[in-house]
Amino acid sequence: MVEYRQDGFMTKDPSEAMQRHVLRRLNRHALECWPHVDAITVRFRQGFAYVAAEFPGEERLPLCRLRFNGGLQTWGFALYLGGNKAYRDQLLPSGLPVGSPEEALDCAGDLYLSALAPVIRVPAGLVVLVGPPASGKTSFVQALIERRQIDAEAVVSSDAIRAELFGTSSSETESDAADARIFETRDRRIVARLSAGRTAVAESTNVTPQARARLIAIARRFNAPVTMLRFDPDVTDLLQQYTERGRTDLTSGEVRDYAAVMTRDAGADQLRSEGATAVHDVPGRGQATTPAEAAARFCFV
Repeated sequence: MVEYRQDGFMTKDPSEAMQRHVLRRLNRHALECWPHVDAITVRFRQGFAYVAAEFPGEERLPLCRLRFNGGLQTWGFALYLGGNKAYRDQLLPSGLPVGSPEEALDCAGDLYLSALAPVIRVPAGLVVLVGPPASGKTSFVQALIERRQIDAEAVVSSDAIRAELFGTSSSETESDAADARIFETRDRRIVARLSAGRTAVAESTNVTPQARARLIAIARRFNAPVTMLRFDPDVTDLLQQYTERGRTDLTSGEVRDYAAVMTRDAGADQLRSEGATAVHDVPGRGQATTPAEAAARFCFV
C-alpha cells in the first residue's frame, strides 16, 4: 500500500531500478552540459530525490529536489536556496511545476553550475560550428572577433563566400555547380590556414554527417584537432530568432527541418564518434546568455 503525506504526495521512494535509471540519466546529461562537474549524486528519501553536484576535491553543491509522482518522466521540482539552506517549489522554464529530471537539472544547473564553469580552451586547429540557420552561429563569431579572441580571417563562412562569388543573385546560387564552387573555395581557405598551423572556423550549418565528414577529412590531412561547437536552441527560440533576423532565403518550415536533422544527426556523442576531438554546447537565449557572454566562456589558443 502506498502511503501519502498530509500534503497528498507519496512517501514511497521509487524502486532501486528506477533510482539507478534516474541517476544514469542525470549523469549522462551533466556530462554533456557541465563537463566540469565530477558527478551528480541523488539521495532518495520519503518520496523525494535530493540532487547535488560533486566537484574535484570532494566539494558538494546541492541543486534541487525532485518529488516522485509514480513515474520516471514527470517529477515535482523544488530549487535549493543556499541562503536559508532549504528547498522551495518552483516552476520550470516550461511554466509547469513538474517535468523530467533533465529539465529540473537544467533549471538548477543554469543557476548554479554554469557560473562555475571554467573557460573552455580551444586549441589551434579546425573549429566546426554545428547548428541550424538562425541558431546564433554568426552572432557568436562576431562576438569572438569583437572581443579579439579570433581574427576575422580565421572565419571561413560559406554564406560570405556565396555573397562574394555571386552577390545577391539568387538564381545563380541555386545550383549544384554554384554549391560546388562555394565549398571548393571554402575548403581551399581552410587548407591554407591549417597548413600554416592557424585556426580555421568553419561557419555553416554542418548538421549532417556528410558535411562534417568533408571537414574532418581536411583536418586529418594536417593532424589538426577538430573542435565542434553545437548551437541547439529550443525550436521556439530558434523560430523567434529566425523571425527577428528577417531572413528571406529560408522559410520557417525549412528552419524546422534543419532543427530536426540537428536533433537526429548532431548529438554530442554522434559528433565524437565521427572524429571530433572535443564537443561543446554554446549557450544562447534559452540560457539567458548573450553572444558576448557565450564568447567569454571560450579561449582560443
